[in-house]
Amino acid sequence: MKKENKKEEKINKENKDLIVKKEKKQKTGTGKWLKQTSLTVLLILIIVAVCIGINILVENENLTDFDFTEDKIYSLSEQSKDIAESIDEDVEIILVNMSESQEDYANKYNSVNDKIKVEVVNDVTSRPDLTDEYGLTSDSYAIIVKSGDKSKVLSSYDLYTIDYTTYQQKDITEEALTNAIIDVTTEEKPVIYNLTGHNKYSSDYYYYFIQDLQDEAYEFNDLDLLTAGEIPEDAAVLMITTLSEDITEAERDAILDYIQAGGKIILFSDPNTTGKEMPNFQDILDEYGVSISEGVMLEQDSSKMLYGTPSAILVTVSPYTSVTQETNMNMNACFMTTGRIDVADSAELEELGVEIETLATTSTESFYRTDYSLESNSKTEDDEDSPSATVGALVKKTIDEETTSELIVYSNNIFITNLRIAISQEYFSYALDFYNNEDLAMNSIAYLTERDNMITIRKDAEVSTYTVTQEQNTIILSIIFAIPAIIIIIGIIVWVVRRRKR
Repeated sequence: MKKENKKEEKINKENKDLIVKKEKKQKTGTGKWLKQTSLTVLLILIIVAVCIGINILVENENLTDFDFTEDKIYSLSEQSKDIAESIDEDVEIILVNMSESQEDYANKYNSVNDKIKVEVVNDVTSRPDLTDEYGLTSDSYAIIVKSGDKSKVLSSYDLYTIDYTTYQQKDITEEALTNAIIDVTTEEKPVIYNLTGHNKYSSDYYYYFIQDLQDEAYEFNDLDLLTAGEIPEDAAVLMITTLSEDITEAERDAILDYIQAGGKIILFSDPNTTGKEMPNFQDILDEYGVSISEGVMLEQDSSKMLYGTPSAILVTVSPYTSVTQETNMNMNACFMTTGRIDVADSAELEELGVEIETLATTSTESFYRTDYSLESNSKTEDDEDSPSATVGALVKKTIDEETTSELIVYSNNIFITNLRIAISQEYFSYALDFYNNEDLAMNSIAYLTERDNMITIRKDAEVSTYTVTQEQNTIILSIIFAIPAIIIIIGIIVWVVRRRKR
């Protein structure tokens, strides 16, 4: 009996000890939970406080935003930075009823150069000087860029455009602001004269290229030499585009006089596919030891042409020339139905006092065709091998010890035009917008006018166009379809093998 009582007491004691342990464990668990929760809340409060502090600091210091996008679409381009840094006079950017995004962009210029001041005006009635000078009202939205007596007003329409390849709106605030700053700080705009009277295409065909020139503070004028008699003294560059007929002897002589005075010429010429004789125009080219072919270049390398189009060639632009070295990067331009630049032999070039830099070439697999009745896109026995053909060149001609004339010549005209190129059944792109076409043309003008700070790769405005070569298209389709299919097949094989092993 005593043994049973002792045994029962022992069991009761063990049960009590077990209950005490459980209670202690529950208390300890509750304590830990409370402790962990308190630490978590404290940590959250610290993080919130740090974030608020950083935001206040950034707002007060007006720090530049970080931009991790590949094309740096939320940052100033290198061109805009270089231009802003070069400003040595006071510039005002006055934003009237504009959004915070426009204000942010304006402040980026101030962060680069404190001579560029930014003022925000949300109540235009408080600034009668603005209403009197610019005719603004309380409903007006505008950006006024001023420097000295010069000013330029940008409306909200100047800050956006439409990408006709996708019909999406593009924000071009940076481009508009940078061009306005150039405009009000440029004392004398370089004057580009466009030779007219015998051209294959009217100036309307170059509307967007001309607009680019004017936006970057060039003055662009058409020039009829038969009425003017001579090339004006203020001409920075004479621009010549594809001719439909020969120039007259009087025009030829006026251009030869311009060359002898150290004039600068840029020539955009498609091949002379009609074979029409142009001896007077050729006299001009003979001064530089070059000529434009009658035949066209075609491409066999699928990575160097637009998809399925051997006549739309991706030419390689050399990064090591006087025109391109400032960009510090490789460029491709798309020449459509391009000719070839034929160059005189070295002895004749030496006699002419000419030095040539090759700006753009075709691939090693390109060929030359003069028989347009051939329908084949592939090379035939009637075609001529023409690897690495020159399609762009800079020619420097020494007139005397103090005088040098320069010619930049491209054996293609279409690449600077607003010719619509179909991308699909719904979308199209202008020829000027393909690859680096715009950059190549604009940088060539900048070089001839000695505006080195304008030689750059212009920033794309957020919208991409699907224009690929045949090789690129094959790679893209492989990534989209082939690789996922391979992964699925491998997964099925692994699953079957493992199942059999079981």
